[in-house]
Amino acid sequence: MTDTSISAGLVSERADDVEHAVHAIADRARLASRRIARATRARKDEALRAIAAALVEHTPRILTANADDLARGREAGTSKAMLDRLSLSPARIQGLADALENLASQPDPVGTVVRGQTLPNGLRLRQVSVPMGVVAAIYEARPNVTVDIAGLALKAGNAVILRGGSAAATTNETLVEILRDALDSVGLPADAVQSVDAFGREGANVLMRAYGKVDVLIPRGGRELIQTVVRNSTVPVIETGEGNVHVYLDESASEDMAVNILLNAKTQRPSVCNTVETLLVNSRSTVLPAVARALREAGVRLHVDGRVAALLPPGEDVLAATDTDWATEYLDLDLAVAMVDSMDEALEHIRAWSTGHTEAILTNDLRNAEKFIAEIDSAAVIVNASTRFTDGGEFGLGAEVGISTQKLHARGPMGLGELTTTKWIVQGEGQTRP
Repeated sequence: MTDTSISAGLVSERADDVEHAVHAIADRARLASRRIARATRARKDEALRAIAAALVEHTPRILTANADDLARGREAGTSKAMLDRLSLSPARIQGLADALENLASQPDPVGTVVRGQTLPNGLRLRQVSVPMGVVAAIYEARPNVTVDIAGLALKAGNAVILRGGSAAATTNETLVEILRDALDSVGLPADAVQSVDAFGREGANVLMRAYGKVDVLIPRGGRELIQTVVRNSTVPVIETGEGNVHVYLDESASEDMAVNILLNAKTQRPSVCNTVETLLVNSRSTVLPAVARALREAGVRLHVDGRVAALLPPGEDVLAATDTDWATEYLDLDLAVAMVDSMDEALEHIRAWSTGHTEAILTNDLRNAEKFIAEIDSAAVIVNASTRFTDGGEFGLGAEVGISTQKLHARGPMGLGELTTTKWIVQGEGQTRP
C-alpha cells in the first residue's frame, strides 16, 4: 500500500470518527430536548437564573479563558473589530447575566394558542406553539452568542448544539462547562447544551449535514460563514444576514438630530451588524458639513463620492468611494457617504446595495417618512432614531439568536417566539369524515 493510500485511509477514518461523535452529540441532544420540552416555566426560569448566577460567580475564570483567546487573536493579526466582538469584560458578563434574568421574566412561548375554532361537526381545533427540538448554531468570535443562544433555546424548550469557532475556543469551552453545570444543578439535563468545537471545521460540516438529527441550523457571522452554511447545509437554515445598513438624510432633518443619531449609529459600537455603513445625503440638505465634522472628530474615516467631497472644507482628509464601499460592511470606524438628489434615488441605491437588515431615514417630513417605510424592503425600517436599536434586547425580546434577513419563518431580531414552531391539536367525540 502506498503512502498516499495510507494517508487517504487515515483521513477517511478520521472523518468517520467525527461523524460518529457529532451524531452521538445530536442523539443526546434529542433525548435532552424531550425533557426540556416537558419542563415547566418555573423550572426553565430557575435554570436561566442559575446560569446567570454562575456566570457572575465564575467571571474571573471566564476572563482568564477570554484573555487566552484574545492573546492568540492578536498574535494571528485578528482585526480590531473582530477582537472587540471576541472580548468579554466584567461589564459584558454582567450584561449577559442581566439578559438571562430578563429572559426568565418573559412569558413562556411554549403552549401559546396561535388560533383555534370549533368546526360545524364539533371538532375543536387549536394551533399551539411548541419547541423546535434540537437547534444548532454556527458562529464566529462571539462568545456572548454562546450564552444568548443557549438561554433562548432553553426558555423555548429546545436543546442546543453550538459551534463557536476556533477564535473563541477557550472562552466557549469554559462557558459551555458553566452552562452545563448550572443545568445539572437544577435537575435539567446538561446535554441540553453541547458543543462540537472540539471537532473543528469537520465537526461543523457534519453538523450541517445532520438532517433528521438537527431540526434547524442558525448561522451567525460574516457573509462568508453565512453563505457557506446556506449553500452546504441539508438541515433547514434560518439565514441571519450581514448588515450593510443605510441612513438616508432627508433635506428636512435638523442638524442636531442628524449629528446625534449618526454619531451613535456609527461609533457607539462599530463592530456589530446594526451599525450604519452608508450615509445617503439629499443634495438640498445643509447639515452635511456639521455631520462630517462630528464624525471625523470621533475618528470615523469617510469614503465619499465626488459631490460630497466638493462640499467638505478644503484639505479635508477623505477617501474616494468606489462600488466596493457601497457593498462593504465595514464593522469599523469607516463610513461610505453619497449624495442623492431625491428619495427615489436614495431608494434605488439602497435596493442595489442593501443586505435587507436595517435602513433608517432622518426627516421632519411625515410624507417622506411614510414613503420610506412603504418602499423599503428590509427586516427593520427606522424613522428618526439610531440603527443601533435593531436588537433583540432593545426590542424587548430579552435577547436574540440573531437578526434574520430572510422572509420565511422569521425576520428581524429573533427571540423566543422564533425558536418555536406550531402543531395542530384536534379534539373530537368520535367524528368521522364523510
